[in-house]
Amino acid sequence: MKPATPSAPPISPWIPLLIGMIAISFAPILVRYSDAPVSVQGMYRMLFTVLIMLPFGAKQGKALREISRKDWLLLILAGFFLALHFLLWMASLNYTSIASSTIILSLEPVLVMVGAYFVFRERSARRAMLGMLLAIIGVVFVGSGDSGVSSDALLGDLLSFLGTLAIVVNMLIAKRLMARNPSYLYSLIAFAITFLFFLAYNLVTDTPMLDYPGREWLLFVLLAIVPTVFGHMVFNWLLQYVKTTTISMSVLAEPVGSSILGIFLFKEYLGTAQLLGGFCVIVGLVLYMRSEQSASALKAEAAASA
Repeated sequence: MKPATPSAPPISPWIPLLIGMIAISFAPILVRYSDAPVSVQGMYRMLFTVLIMLPFGAKQGKALREISRKDWLLLILAGFFLALHFLLWMASLNYTSIASSTIILSLEPVLVMVGAYFVFRERSARRAMLGMLLAIIGVVFVGSGDSGVSSDALLGDLLSFLGTLAIVVNMLIAKRLMARNPSYLYSLIAFAITFLFFLAYNLVTDTPMLDYPGREWLLFVLLAIVPTVFGHMVFNWLLQYVKTTTISMSVLAEPVGSSILGIFLFKEYLGTAQLLGGFCVIVGLVLYMRSEQSASALKAEAAASA
């Protein structure tokens, strides 16, 4: 059964989308700065996120009791694939460049579009698909300045691609769950389950979890606040109001944002092709969003006149 999508969010989707896109651009920067194992980074990222969210969940008791057994199983799966995404993608940054890793992550919209068609029968207009294609071409340009290919870089690319597949599965599960459950409650439970998967992984692999300097703890907290609360949680909320492919398109801004940050923080300078790619990404995003909003308006008008 195709989940229902409300006609419009309480505020313009451009505002939370912009906030989310800026926030997720900081994720690879913070991961690169940390010297802790990625499984530890991921674990504390989820733990601190849950702790930040808990005080606002006092009124969720009734909704929590109404979660079905089937949805609990889906929540466990969502948490598993989110943990897998973080583990693989964050690890890729140890082997390949920020630009290459985020470019591969930007394949997510294509994979989500395919998955959403088979799972939810969501279709995209031709102009939206053109915008998607232009944006994807743009992210290829963004990373075209990478020089040379090594075995480590290839391993990093593979890890990023597998991490992309994991987040696609997570998003499709989240879309189904949030058709029946509040987005806040979904995020809180999914993040808590993700934390438990990371905790189990670190215990099994005997990874040190406590002996880290203050700088690392600050990075763990920033990973929770910036890309998770203001990134993933905002996107989870938007899934109630817009199509899955619309949310996934926002990740195309991450290579642009993180590459700009990389210039100032890691001296990873961009060439002409990468700057041109960034322009293509922005144009593609605007074209895609306008097409999707026009399609939603036409559907709402048709429903009102029926």
